[in-house]
Amino acid sequence: MMRHGRGFKSVAGRVATYVVLVVLGLASILPFIWLVRSSLCSDKEIMLPVTKLSGIVPSEMHPENYVRVFQSVPFWRYLFNTSFIIVFVVTGTVLSSSLCAYAFAFCRVPYRNLVFYGVLATLMLPGVVMIIPTFILFRTIGWIDTFKPLILPAFFGQAFFIFLFRQFFLSLPRELVEAARIDGASALQIYWRIIMPLTRPAIVTVALFAFTMTWNDFMGPLIYLNSQENWTLQLGLQSFQGQISNEWSLLMAATVITVLPLILLFLFLQRYFIRGIALTGLKG
Repeated sequence: MMRHGRGFKSVAGRVATYVVLVVLGLASILPFIWLVRSSLCSDKEIMLPVTKLSGIVPSEMHPENYVRVFQSVPFWRYLFNTSFIIVFVVTGTVLSSSLCAYAFAFCRVPYRNLVFYGVLATLMLPGVVMIIPTFILFRTIGWIDTFKPLILPAFFGQAFFIFLFRQFFLSLPRELVEAARIDGASALQIYWRIIMPLTRPAIVTVALFAFTMTWNDFMGPLIYLNSQENWTLQLGLQSFQGQISNEWSLLMAATVITVLPLILLFLFLQRYFIRGIALTGLKG
């Protein structure tokens, strides 16, 4: 009887946990469901209240809203500009941050930890504090209305990503580095041929973070990009909102197009992402 009682409590606890998780999951994706629904509605139906469960599905589907988005604004141009920036930002972020982290994790230099703590201290500095000095610098060297202010800073490392890489490097067997040094490998050879192939989860995590931050970046392009031909997706979406203030279905369709790549990217890479985050806190 005791065993049956314990088994029943265990099953009941699991069922309750799953029910709570399902409810919370549905609550979290409900805004996205409403967004997709609105993108397929007509302009009249989108303003009607959804009073029934069947009202979640539009009475008339309008997939042509997505076609009209590409016809209304140079969406492909905005997508190309954003993709161009993302390729260089992700590459620069992974290379520069991993190189700095390798030095903090494996190179024997004086005051290594003190310098690392100084790098982490920069995370406490609000980004808005550096907007005006950075803008003056880039304007002085003639980089305004170009992609350079949005790309080149990624090649100088970022404190948060350096921290993630360093923590992951510390979880790797140190004997691999020592054995490579005994065999005569240089620091760059150890970094590129031994450490980086073992760091796939951390690379995916950092790349996903950099991709998301760049894809959703609105303030940077707003400050540095003036010409419409250089606009990114976020600037284009903002201008699109001003052009079609009464056509909410088109705005919702444009928003779905903008959000969908992030969702798909996370779904395909979540295994590496979760593992990379989990392993960054193993050692300090």
